[in-house]
Amino acid sequence: MEMRCTPAILSGKIKAISSKSHAHRVLICSALANEPTKINCNVLSKDITATLECLKMLGADIKTEENTIFVNPQKFNEKAEIDCGESGSTLRFLLPLVSALRIDTTINAHGRLPERPLSPLKEELEKKGVVFHKNNEYPLHITGNLQSGDFELAGNISSQFISGLLFALPLLKGDSKIRLIPPVESKPYIDMTVATLRDFGILIEETENTYIIKGNQKYISPKEITIEGDWSNSAFFLCAGALSKDGVTVSGLDINSTQGDKKILDILKRMGASVEINGDEITVKKNKLMGTMVNGGDIPDLVPVVSVMGAMCDKGVTHIVNASRLRLKESDRIATTESLLSKVGAAVSETDDGLVIWGENDLIGGRVDGANDHRIVMSAAVFSSLCALPVDIVGAEAVSKSYPHFFEDFNSLGGKANVINDGK
Repeated sequence: MEMRCTPAILSGKIKAISSKSHAHRVLICSALANEPTKINCNVLSKDITATLECLKMLGADIKTEENTIFVNPQKFNEKAEIDCGESGSTLRFLLPLVSALRIDTTINAHGRLPERPLSPLKEELEKKGVVFHKNNEYPLHITGNLQSGDFELAGNISSQFISGLLFALPLLKGDSKIRLIPPVESKPYIDMTVATLRDFGILIEETENTYIIKGNQKYISPKEITIEGDWSNSAFFLCAGALSKDGVTVSGLDINSTQGDKKILDILKRMGASVEINGDEITVKKNKLMGTMVNGGDIPDLVPVVSVMGAMCDKGVTHIVNASRLRLKESDRIATTESLLSKVGAAVSETDDGLVIWGENDLIGGRVDGANDHRIVMSAAVFSSLCALPVDIVGAEAVSKSYPHFFEDFNSLGGKANVINDGK
């Protein structure tokens, strides 16, 4: 699908969609719990649905009704075939878990997911009794019985590896430790996992770069839980607000959330935008914008839209550093962000681990490739606001991975997005 975004300044108010990251974690914990759980979740993106469907294939009884998911834990199957779609979280969270549950599992994956690394998690699992029958070839076939003990992982590869182990290890008979070799990146995502586990009665002890997990723990259902508003996806509209004298307000966000992408507020403030916090409502308005330095280590999902903001600054240079892991996302996000910026007329340079973006651009617009990456597509839509001509986005349907109704919300704020080629 090709979407045309005609230049328009956004303003108004929307409600944040439910956090994809939080939903993955709550669904898994609910499937492991002692009693049913009612989950309030206002969106079912492709990634959330991937986790939901995988859990059903593993044996959980899950039903959806409007904005509610009902999870009724059942005895897990002895053998299952699951499809993780393009969801890295689904794959990496469930790998240790199916092994702890002794499920003979075949795992399918699509898009770039089969290319994304499983090391060093794979090697750590193999040391503890897990068998990968086809090495790294998909579909993966996994059997074995995960054993407790000491695990050691590099802290700068993927926080999803650590989260996957944190779900699985409390179920084992013995105690375990996970030691992370510094530097540790994306730690807020690990913190979110620990917080969600705590909501389900699982206790994790944390010391410096080490997690201590007691065995024989039981997941206890909180009966009902509401998925937090999503800071990652709200960031696109908060950034759009920085270009608007009337501003954009996003409601339903928790300023005390463990989600790392709430750092978008600090970045926008450093750039000079006006940021107001009123309870669960965040309002961002236009001000003079200046380039800044951004460490992408803990906030990889923000890098594309922050880069767009750098290109729209009134002056100064924005440096994105420590973001090399972005090359292994749904697209090589360093390369695809550079391509997006340069094609619409921005001055940008790619580095090994990030980007350098100059402000004071005369943005033209044009036809850009969404690269089958939801965050590139949404960043391109924000970019259209200050372009002289429309921005045509090829592959705009990629937003369904995390934000299926993104363009509806975009237009509700005054955006001018319409389909010019449905791809049929």
